[in-house]
Amino acid sequence: MRTNHLSLAIIGLLISISTWSAPRLTVAVVVDGLRQESLDKLRPYWQQGGLRTLSEEAYQTTVRFPHIVYGGAECVATFMTGTTPSEHNIAADTYFRRSDRKPHAILEDSDEHGIGCTTAISPRNLLAATIGDELRIRYGERAHIYALGLDANTTVLMAGHAADGCCWLNAKTAQWVSSSYYGEQLPQALSTWNEGTRRQELLARTWTPRIDIDLYNSPTEQERKKGFSYTPNDHLLRTPVANTMVIESALALQKQEHLGEDNIPDLLCLHLTTCSPQATSDQLRSAEQEDMYLWLNQDLGYLIDQLAHIVGVQHLRIVVVGRPLLGQDTEALRAARMPAQYFNVDRAAALTATYLMALYGTERWVDGGYGQSVYLNRTLIEQKHLSLPQLQQQVAAFLMDFEGVAAAFPFTEALGSVALANTVNKRGFGDVVFTLQPHRLLKADDKTVLDHVVEADPIVPVMIWSGAYQAFPTGINSITQIKELLND
Repeated sequence: MRTNHLSLAIIGLLISISTWSAPRLTVAVVVDGLRQESLDKLRPYWQQGGLRTLSEEAYQTTVRFPHIVYGGAECVATFMTGTTPSEHNIAADTYFRRSDRKPHAILEDSDEHGIGCTTAISPRNLLAATIGDELRIRYGERAHIYALGLDANTTVLMAGHAADGCCWLNAKTAQWVSSSYYGEQLPQALSTWNEGTRRQELLARTWTPRIDIDLYNSPTEQERKKGFSYTPNDHLLRTPVANTMVIESALALQKQEHLGEDNIPDLLCLHLTTCSPQATSDQLRSAEQEDMYLWLNQDLGYLIDQLAHIVGVQHLRIVVVGRPLLGQDTEALRAARMPAQYFNVDRAAALTATYLMALYGTERWVDGGYGQSVYLNRTLIEQKHLSLPQLQQQVAAFLMDFEGVAAAFPFTEALGSVALANTVNKRGFGDVVFTLQPHRLLKADDKTVLDHVVEADPIVPVMIWSGAYQAFPTGINSITQIKELLND
């Protein structure tokens, strides 16, 4: 039988009402696609479980991002550092490198190598301190910091610079892998997981609806006829099994490392998802998406129950933050006659190159287009003794004539826009920066780039549950404010 969380919270409140001390274990959870409207809609479905506990007992608010959101690493970096991309240096999952005129992973690091994988990354490009980094600065090696997640970028950014361990799931093998930045060996608990039988047991599961298909709010016509059925091998990182693997491995890690069992605060960071295999937006548009929430509720409930029993409810804090990943439902926007259209960055860069050739001669004036930027060939401009600011102004004026462009600026003038000023940095943007009109999606090479789904002003839920009394201030409306709430 599961613990009565409300009673435990009241006991914790009575114990600590006179003095507040930092929790021994903080669990920070980033959940892809988690939306407040989805939580509100599905709340009647869970009579118990983690989301039920959080909805009844947690401090809850919704927050915005004070910068451009692409549904990638930038959101996680902002949450963990309490700063914006202009400071933490992570504007998206990828960036454009002038030297080879190609996109590169934002955290790639040739000085490191993968542990159990070929991914060579590190947090060195992250220029601001995370929650875990500051915990390490304050308490030294006595504080323990770990991160487990579903993808490399997210997990590394949650781990920060100072983590004892950082591991993410290999989508093909369902084994834990890491970067040599965090050591040449995986934590023992995760090595044991990789070699054990539980992984195979979970992979053998078939995911089908938990309840009758007609009881879901928004099943598709296909689901009404045939339901849905997946084995984890089909789309592992978008199934409930992946979340279960993270939760169970996190509990094994807690047991192995004794997280939260002394008076020095520890941090455990987890990356989960509500995005199902067929999802094209973060909004609930299918039974399988709703089912992801039902499984998430169960997994979070199990996590809270187990940690409350092991660590002690008065020593535990759970923080859950949503991350916009897939953006809004473009089909629903089009059905409402909203202009949900694509903007092809490569085509814009090619036309810009043709325009500059007409003005200055047949040379390669443009290195490329990427994200919301056009990168000019600075070496050529210098060789021809031309004015870079003049060309930037000309290109900005040229881009303003493009359908879908809201505004275009030379890089230095982009700082006049609040959203751009919080987003731009040397690595993340080029010589001319442009913004898009609402409901425009960036494309490159005639293919939709998912980490370039631009959603204007997305709002995400935040829930902070503590077994001990903690007073939270009112007026929390930015994701950058959450870090300070956790820095006890």
